[in-house]
Amino acid sequence: MPDLLIELFSEEIPARMQARARDDLKKIVTDGLVGAGLTYAGAAAFSTPRRLTLAVEGLTGESAALREERKGPATTAPAAAIEGFLRSTGLTREQLQVRDDKKGQVYFAVMTRPGRKAPEIVAEVLEGAIRNFPWPKSMRWGAGSLRWVRPLHSILCILTDEHGAQVVPLAVDGIAAGNTTRGHRFLSKGAITVTSFDDYAAKLKRAHVVLDPAEREARIWADATNAAFAAGLEVVEDKGLLAEVAGLVEWPVVLLGKIGADFLDLPPEVLQTSMREHQKFFSLRNPNTGRIEGFVTVANTETADHGATILKGNQKVLAARLSDAKFFWENDLRTVRTVGMEGMAAGLAHVTFHNKLGSQADRIGRIAALAREIAPLVGAAPDLAAEAARVVKADLQSAMVGEFPELQGTMGSYYARAEGLPEPVALACKAHYQPLGPSDDVPSEPVSVAVALADKIDTLCGFWAIDEKPTGSKDPFALRRAALGVIRLVLGNGVRIGVFASSSFAFDRHEGQRQQAMREVYQRSRAEFAGLMAELLRTEEGLELSSNDFEERIDDVLTYAGDDAIVGDIARTDLMWRVENPELAARYGGYWDYVEKNPEAQVFTPRNSPANGLAADLLSFFHDRLKVHLRDQGIRHDVIDACLAMPGNDDLTLLVKRAEALAAFLKTDDGENLLQGFRRTNNILTQAEEKDGVEYSFGADPKFAEDESERILFAALDRADATIQPAMQAEDFATAMSAMAALRAPIDAFFTAVQVNSDNPVVRRNRLNLLSRIRAICLSVADLTKIEG
Repeated sequence: MPDLLIELFSEEIPARMQARARDDLKKIVTDGLVGAGLTYAGAAAFSTPRRLTLAVEGLTGESAALREERKGPATTAPAAAIEGFLRSTGLTREQLQVRDDKKGQVYFAVMTRPGRKAPEIVAEVLEGAIRNFPWPKSMRWGAGSLRWVRPLHSILCILTDEHGAQVVPLAVDGIAAGNTTRGHRFLSKGAITVTSFDDYAAKLKRAHVVLDPAEREARIWADATNAAFAAGLEVVEDKGLLAEVAGLVEWPVVLLGKIGADFLDLPPEVLQTSMREHQKFFSLRNPNTGRIEGFVTVANTETADHGATILKGNQKVLAARLSDAKFFWENDLRTVRTVGMEGMAAGLAHVTFHNKLGSQADRIGRIAALAREIAPLVGAAPDLAAEAARVVKADLQSAMVGEFPELQGTMGSYYARAEGLPEPVALACKAHYQPLGPSDDVPSEPVSVAVALADKIDTLCGFWAIDEKPTGSKDPFALRRAALGVIRLVLGNGVRIGVFASSSFAFDRHEGQRQQAMREVYQRSRAEFAGLMAELLRTEEGLELSSNDFEERIDDVLTYAGDDAIVGDIARTDLMWRVENPELAARYGGYWDYVEKNPEAQVFTPRNSPANGLAADLLSFFHDRLKVHLRDQGIRHDVIDACLAMPGNDDLTLLVKRAEALAAFLKTDDGENLLQGFRRTNNILTQAEEKDGVEYSFGADPKFAEDESERILFAALDRADATIQPAMQAEDFATAMSAMAALRAPIDAFFTAVQVNSDNPVVRRNRLNLLSRIRAICLSVADLTKIEG
């Protein structure tokens, strides 16, 4: 069975594209081979900056012959039907077989397709792969039509078996396949002929090319850590940079350099970011001081002076980059020491957060108000949380974050300390963005938690308010991530916060800011709006608006407003207020005149406004994200549904505590058996209530018990009730579940010994009311009707 070796040799492939290209080449080629009838034992893909390589082991030499049988029309069918069947099969009538069928004799076509040799199949599959390769970006060059990420120079494609290597006959856009490759651009000369994958890999290594990217990564990391250790330093781990650098070199040579003394006082994050983003350098840290004092660069060649010239050039470029960073740092510090963080943040009033949600300054005001509300719930001082909220985004106006956006929050912490703000405020500058993903740390400092929650809840409420919710796979504003962040913050810190109440507060802030903006426009254009409203309100009877023509008037407003949404909002709000408040309208005229004369009046939200259901809709979204979060932890969706049906389901900490206890309970034998008893109880009760047209929910009396099992069950329910109620009030769900488990035996004994639907109506009613007690006690812990199975 031959082995297949493919190499596509080109100009430099961007490092960020190489990993996906390896996977795509392997999948496209192997899927194509299998689809054409070949099998293989194993396949591996490799890449360097100038080549994509695929090695396939144990490929079958040819595809198997295929035999296909196809049933045709009856022998008595019209000639046209038979002719059509012949055309579809490519056979003649003499080649058809006649077989007996249930309804008589029918024609069968038996077609045999011979197998194809592996070289023919490989050539066909590889040409298709090259012509249709899914590069994120590709180019054409010269006069040809082929598109590749960079100009493709050569194709190596050989099949090797015990008889030797055979070049697969293939040509793509004038590039013929061969059995040669090339080594390092500078350290190797001429073409290299290969006969197998082992020969190929070995000759490339002698030609200063390390084929396997994992091997290049390991060599870079080993050489860098050894050089750093010898200099008394340590390499700052950066797996992303390591993978990128390994994609930039074919023959990695590690060089170690020092950072100039003028730059050592820059924050470590600034040095790391500048070197990583601009130079692709690894940072070297002094383990004793924590300062970044050196760097590692990786060259793609060996030189006679052991890299001294390369290192000198890199240090010169680095000094220029760090000079810029030092200027930004010092300029930002002067700003902070002059006007403070809040002064730095003043410019955010001119930065739009979203065209429907106002500026960043508007958003900060909302976050500060919400953080003040949340602070007592997380153990933070309200004033301190509000102060932190006002400055945590100030560094968005800094020169440093303008140059390195990924340092937002980090630089805010430095600037807050430079101003002398309390340490919780400085910590919140960075921590309020967290958690950024499922593996990111969750902040625990109370002020950070309060501001982080406020930030994420405001984001969610804002986009909910303008109906920019996630749909399907689309989530352009990362609202699912924000919701998961709220969930992790709440659960990670055991926060007892009502998500519904907090969301309602945030929605109120959004509505308040929206109406303030409308009020300002109205005051500037009072005469225009007076004429508009008079026209809209005019009827034959005079200036009055009935509910019958309300929707028509709203349509008039929106038509009049055209593209000026705020004009339509102003008039629409006024109309809706007049309809819902006719007495105030008669006294004050319009809504905007009313709020001008009554500045403390509560913000008007129309009864039929979609905003009234936004908090409930957002809570449902939180519940959906919580299901995903808990499912990853092994809690079934039906267990979560059973807990969601209980009161207080906007307290996520309480909700999860209940779900974890219920999940653990249902895994026990007592839990599973009690669940079966509950279902039997609920089914009997439901059927009886539907039949009798009454609800059996009270009045069970031990004096009507006829069987000892009934009296035992009465006593067991009394004991369980005495334990479960205090436990539920104390949120001790484990104790409540344990008490409920104790009901298993008495319930089983009751159903074994007693017929619920007795002929005696008094006994029957008493027993149904007893079942009602069982149902009520079980449902007080969780809605067990939601449990599946």
